Amino acid sequence: MTERRPRLLYLAFYFPPSRASGVYRPRATANRLTELGWDVTVFAAPLPFLYDTIGSVDDGLLATIDPRVTIVRPDLNRFVWQTDVREYSRFRGAFPHLAQSVYAWGQDHVFPERYASWARDSVRRALRLHLRRRFDVVLATGNPFASFGAAWAFGKATRTPYVVDYRDSWTLDQFTEEPRFGDGHPAWRWERRILRSAANSLYVNDAQRAWHAERYPEAAGRMMTVLNGWDADTLPAAEPPPAARTAPGGHAPRFAFVGTVTSEQPIEALAEGFARAREHAGMERATLDLYGYFGFFKESDAALRRRFGGEPGGEDLAPGVRYRGPVPKTALAGVYRDSDVLVFLNGGGRYVTSGKIFEYMAAGRPIVSVHAPGSAAGELLRDYPLWFDPGGLAPAAVAASMAAAAKAAAGLDARQVAEARAYADRFERTVALEPLVRRLGELARRGEAPA
Repeated sequence: MTERRPRLLYLAFYFPPSRASGVYRPRATANRLTELGWDVTVFAAPLPFLYDTIGSVDDGLLATIDPRVTIVRPDLNRFVWQTDVREYSRFRGAFPHLAQSVYAWGQDHVFPERYASWARDSVRRALRLHLRRRFDVVLATGNPFASFGAAWAFGKATRTPYVVDYRDSWTLDQFTEEPRFGDGHPAWRWERRILRSAANSLYVNDAQRAWHAERYPEAAGRMMTVLNGWDADTLPAAEPPPAARTAPGGHAPRFAFVGTVTSEQPIEALAEGFARAREHAGMERATLDLYGYFGFFKESDAALRRRFGGEPGGEDLAPGVRYRGPVPKTALAGVYRDSDVLVFLNGGGRYVTSGKIFEYMAAGRPIVSVHAPGSAAGELLRDYPLWFDPGGLAPAAVAASMAAAAKAAAGLDARQVAEARAYADRFERTVALEPLVRRLGELARRGEAPA
C-alpha cells in the first residue's frame, strides 16, 4: 500500500488564466505543492467573469499549471458588474429596486464583498468533494476576501484547518496606510472571526504582519511572514547583456518597466524624471519601454496613458517612452535580457512589497527605484548590488539615478550579473514558500485547528 497524498483545497479566485498581479503566488504555490506530492484542488474565478466581465486574461499562464492540479470554477453572481439590462435576471428586470435592496442587504448582513456568491458556491462544492474524499487542509488567498469567509465556513462545518494568505490587506489601505473601513463596518467583525479560528495567517512583509498583530493580538502568535519571490521556470538564468550593447560609442541606453501600470503609482515623477535624464550626456537617445497593461480592467487604459502624456491607441507616449504591450510570463526572460536598466515604479510604502521586484533582481540588471521613501521593497533592495535609489520622487534625483544606472549598465560584466543573481537566489520561489509548505505539512498530518 502507498501512503495517501495530503489533500489541499486552495481557494484562489485569481488563478490562471487571470492576469491579476496576485496570480503568480497561487500559481507557484499550487505547482510547488503538487511537485511535492500533494493532491491540490484549486477553486478559481469563473471564466466568463475573466474574459467577458473584466477582460483580464493571459492565456499562456494556463499552460504553466501542473496538469495534476484540479481546477474548479464556482459560480459568481455578477450583479454589480451588469450594466446591460439584457443581462438582468427576470427578477431584477421586473423589480430592479427590490433586487438592489436585496443585494445591499446581503452586503451588510451576510458578507461585505461583491464576491460573496462565489464563496457560497465554493463552500457548497467543497462540502460535496469533501464527502467523497476529505481535504486535509484549506489555503485561502485574498483578495477577494470572500475566499477567507469560505475557508472559515468550510472549516466550521468540517473542522478542517485553514490558513489565510494576505497577498493584500483587507481592512488596511496599504497606500494611504489608514484603515479602509469605518468603525462598525462588518469587515472588521468578519476579519476577527476568521483570524481567531485560522490555523495561521500569512503576510508578504513584516510591517503588514505587525499591523494585523497589533489589531488582533489574540491571533498574533499564529501570524507568519511569507515573502513573495521569483519563478525559476520563467527566469532560468540571468544573462550578461550582449557585447554589442556594452560596446563603447553609439549605444542608446534602453530602460524598461515590466508590470501593470496603476493609478497608485507615481507616474508623473517617472515621466518627468526620464525626460530630464535624456538631457544628461550620453542619454539623448535613451528609450523607456513599458511592457504590460494599463490597469487591471478594460476602462483603465486611456486615463493612465494620459498621465504619461500619451493618447489612447498609440505606441509613443512621450519622447523616448514607448508602450510595448503585454508580454507572456514565459517570454519575460527575453525582455530582461535585452534591457539595460529596469525601472521599478511602485505605489505605496512600508506595507507594499510588489512581487515584481523579486523578478527584477533575478534578471541581474541595474534597477532604478521610482517610489516614495520607506517602501517595503526598499528594504529588500538595500543589499542588491545594482540598486540605484533616488531617495525620493524629485524628478532631478530620478534623472540622476537613471543616468548613473545607464553608466553602470554600459560596463556590466558576467561577474556583476552573477553577484546580482546570487543575491536574488535567496528569494527564489521555492525558498520563499518553504515556511508555508512546512506548516501545511504539519497541519495535514495533525488535522489540527484552533477552536
